[in-house]
Amino acid sequence: MRRPLIVGNWKLHCTVVEAIALADSIRVAVGDPGPREVVIAPPFTAIYAVRGVVCGTPIGLAAQDAHWEERGAFTGAISPGLLHDVGCRYAILGHSERREHFAENDAVIARKLRAVLAAGLAPILCVGERASEREQGRAQAVVAGQLASALAGLSPEALPGTSIAYEPVWAIGTGMAATAQDASAMADAIRRQLAATWGDAAASVRILYGGSVSPANAGEFLGRQSLDGALVGGASLNAHGFAAIVKAAP
Repeated sequence: MRRPLIVGNWKLHCTVVEAIALADSIRVAVGDPGPREVVIAPPFTAIYAVRGVVCGTPIGLAAQDAHWEERGAFTGAISPGLLHDVGCRYAILGHSERREHFAENDAVIARKLRAVLAAGLAPILCVGERASEREQGRAQAVVAGQLASALAGLSPEALPGTSIAYEPVWAIGTGMAATAQDASAMADAIRRQLAATWGDAAASVRILYGGSVSPANAGEFLGRQSLDGALVGGASLNAHGFAAIVKAAP
């Protein structure tokens, strides 16, 4: 049985003081998450401070990105090992905003994923199609290509530590979520692709939905057997709203 995973991606929001306050509010609002796993991803500058708030609680920490090298002359980069050192257990990789605004391609994301695994972090790999690609009937093919590139050569032992977040680009931050049926169909396609390559190991991979997830629609997505959680953006900046999404998971 896969444990539901709810991840709050705070993106470029929150000073350290604001992040501490938000993390504490989420801690109180979520309370005992029961069978669900709850993770928050503050901006890099606030991770260590937030660690002090959530340490000893059921809430885990994720990084919003990670570099592919551990050390060296990479000004402005943050390595998986450094993220592990400040308390992160997860790293979000391949988010569409990284692909679009920072020109990250599939090869770069594949390198990052391997570096994250080597450092003992669990990657949350984001995949998803643009509106034009869905209109052309290419949504599943696009996602399949992103998956194949990022996971190529991965061992069956490493696969269960990886989560896949299906985030259609056209739904992120727009308020236009995919339908639960479409998200579930894509999750099924992802699971089939993983099983075709890694066999039984694919059954342990958690597949999340992301893209304008809100307290109002979370139950529709999280009630689907093929979806194991959610990657939440803007709604994770409201403690009570985020807690409502957590509690919508079975």
